[in-house]
Amino acid sequence: MNKLAICDQTYDSHGEGDETMIAWTSDELTKIGAADELEIASLRRDGTLRNRRTIWVVRLVDHLYVRSVNGRMAAWFRGTQVRHEGRIWAGGIEKDVTFVDAGHDVDDRIDAAYRTKYRRYAASIVSTIVSSKARSATLKLVPRL
Repeated sequence: MNKLAICDQTYDSHGEGDETMIAWTSDELTKIGAADELEIASLRRDGTLRNRRTIWVVRLVDHLYVRSVNGRMAAWFRGTQVRHEGRIWAGGIEKDVTFVDAGHDVDDRIDAAYRTKYRRYAASIVSTIVSSKARSATLKLVPRL
């Protein structure tokens, strides 16, 4: 099983592990959570960043989540699965992160967060981010030091 070290905590590639994580600051959560879009770039095997992709982001309590509307086969999503590390830019914040597969126990709440935050868009657009394909490609963004 692929293990990820986040500070002194260990998580497997499915996001299972100890609940203690490096926390987002209140300022980071507010700024990133309020941003309409987030730029994301994953690390390649050699440690260089891939090209940035612009996606939507939602905040759920003290966590940040992103999804791929094209599911797990989208190029940017597949990139996150190589090293599970990368960088994000949103709301004036630039941060190195670990990508953790989100558990399905939060799918409905993440759907609701997307519907609320992006309600100004047509339902046909928002429906792509709450589809089963997108749900299968939900990542929790965990800050790294």
